[in-house]
Amino acid sequence: MGEQAGVDRGVDDRRWTVAERVAEAIRRRFPADALAIAVHGPLAHGDDDGGGDREAGMLVVTYRPGTGPPPATRRVDGVLVDLTVAAAEDYLAQARVLSPLWPLTADRYVTTQALHDPTGWLRTLRDEHLGRLARARPAEFSTAARQAWYRGSAAHSRAARLAEWYETDQALLMLGEARLAAATVTGLLSRTYFRDPGDAVRRTGLAGADMTEVGVVLARQAEELAARGRAVDGTVDELLTT
Repeated sequence: MGEQAGVDRGVDDRRWTVAERVAEAIRRRFPADALAIAVHGPLAHGDDDGGGDREAGMLVVTYRPGTGPPPATRRVDGVLVDLTVAAAEDYLAQARVLSPLWPLTADRYVTTQALHDPTGWLRTLRDEHLGRLARARPAEFSTAARQAWYRGSAAHSRAARLAEWYETDQALLMLGEARLAAATVTGLLSRTYFRDPGDAVRRTGLAGADMTEVGVVLARQAEELAARGRAVDGTVDELLTT
């Protein structure tokens, strides 16, 4: 993981062409601001077929906050470009946070492909995140997993009520949220991160899970969280002191 200089850039993959054009334009327009420019996601991994939604996730790291191009999402020549812009210190600070969404965000810190990185900053980003993981205590992962579980449980309960009211479309949306939250709980408990939400639900077996199956997974996760030191249910005093 990290920078992958050997990534295969398919000659017929417009995403690379567009990403390189964007990087060139940023360097030309903001020469004093751009510390590093990279792609993340499928392009950085380099092992997909270039199909799907033709999306290019890009990161622009600036020396100072509030400089460089604005964050934006646009379709360019048929490629959806999602441009994240962040100051170097701010992004490093994000990389040091172990949040309930860690399984969905970590890949951006450890798997990138540089389009412009003269100082090797992307390696610093990767090392900072991996160092944070090495220092993390088991309780930190359990705490983050518990917060993700609450989100999943609430979404599952809401989905069940909506289904009872025959609000099928809304119920399916909430069920999707419950699946993803349960997938992040699994990722946190096993210290596994995913490329994106689709990868998360696929790898955890939740992609096609129905209401009952998601409920079973959440119940099993609640038992594991209790076994790790704290039940998901608590008292008012516990709520106000933790």
